[in-house]
Amino acid sequence: MSNIVPPQLLSVGQAAKALNIGERTLFSISAPRGPLPVVRIGNRVLYDMADIARYIESQKTTGGAQ
Repeated sequence: MSNIVPPQLLSVGQAAKALNIGERTLFSISAPRGPLPVVRIGNRVLYDMADIARYIESQKTTGGAQ
């Protein structure tokens, strides 16, 4: 039995896919332009899965009766 741990940090492509958006849209909502924090390691831009989950929660709206 192996202990496979899913990655905590996602690449740009993986994060865009997780959010079901394009990479350009992802860059537009990424810090410093937008509210989604990034992790920079060397010249790589990565996204923490916990930050993505918080961003999704912050974007939820409740439907009201019209």
